[in-house]
Amino acid sequence: MNSSDAMRRLGENLRSRRIILGLSQELVAERADVSRPTLMRLETGEGGKIEHLMTVASVLGVAEDLISALDPLNTDLGRARAHLLSRQRAPRRRN
Repeated sequence: MNSSDAMRRLGENLRSRRIILGLSQELVAERADVSRPTLMRLETGEGGKIEHLMTVASVLGVAEDLISALDPLNTDLGRARAHLLSRQRAPRRRN
């Protein structure tokens, strides 16, 4: 799946969630403090700022789900490689 397909699907899911909750675009945009055109762009997958996406997701009650979905420790691979998350960079050498 390419990024434009992923954005389109994410937008469709946001729109569907909004409709299922019985919320209008106007109300969600107002609660998220974004313009209606911004919300429309998010819902069609045409892009937008991550802050706007997360604010809309919060209004729709799914922000924590998005954050949790990206948590690497929620997967077997992430847990197996968790030791990589605590690596420290070597200090820079002085000349």
